[in-house]
Amino acid sequence: MKQDIYFIGDVQGCCESLQELLKKIERQSPQAYLLFAGDLINRGPQSLESLRLVRDLQLAGRADSVFGNHDLHLLAVAQGIRPAHHSDTLEEILQAPDCEALLDWLRRRPLAILEQGHLLIHAGLYPQWSTSQTLALAAEVEAMLRSDDWVAVLRDMYGNTPDRWDDALRGADRWRCIINALTRMRFCSTDGRMDFSSKDGAANPPPGCAAWFDLPRASSDSCVVFGHWSTLGLLVRPGLLSLDSGCVWGGQLTAVRLRDHSVIQVECAQQKQPGKH
Repeated sequence: MKQDIYFIGDVQGCCESLQELLKKIERQSPQAYLLFAGDLINRGPQSLESLRLVRDLQLAGRADSVFGNHDLHLLAVAQGIRPAHHSDTLEEILQAPDCEALLDWLRRRPLAILEQGHLLIHAGLYPQWSTSQTLALAAEVEAMLRSDDWVAVLRDMYGNTPDRWDDALRGADRWRCIINALTRMRFCSTDGRMDFSSKDGAANPPPGCAAWFDLPRASSDSCVVFGHWSTLGLLVRPGLLSLDSGCVWGGQLTAVRLRDHSVIQVECAQQKQPGKH
């Protein structure tokens, strides 16, 4: 059994902060296993170094990461499907001699990981999905991204519809709905409509919506661990761990130990100003 497992929030290319955090973790648990909540890269100044570091840890059997929306964005930019955004810090990866190997490693990451009753995703968990259904749906998309047809998933993943899950969904609509829930969702209505219009904190939802985790959810047998929501920040409560504490915005980079939910943080230099994405 792994000695200690730590969940780590969105790194977003802040490799120096990550290295400082890993030193703190190592002093507490020298053989720790690390699970990252996605968004390893982008907006911060060291996206290439961050991606290489987590890849090397995973290949050494010491870590893994779920997909974040910025990680998927990198794959889409690399394939010419989407243009780079003015705030992106991806060019160093795209120009690196090991770019192809890094992208091949990245596209083989999971969308969801279940570890000792903790379900790790990047963003949101559709309230009507059970833990087992979430893992099964994530596995459908993972299989496509690991296949020879993986670029087709990237071409079809953009858009906000369908905004409700239906077991009858097929093809691109099905993949898009799964990806949107797991890598983008913050708010949802009581009847299951995902709303992507706001990045505000949970106290200021769009009309008719609530934070997805404040709705009754079929996955209540799991403690859900996620990042993505810097305006929500660190949240540790029964059945829920929110880990994006705004590292790239000058907040903290956060790790939480699985067995007791103890928190380790490092203060981060501001790399981006909120509102200037």
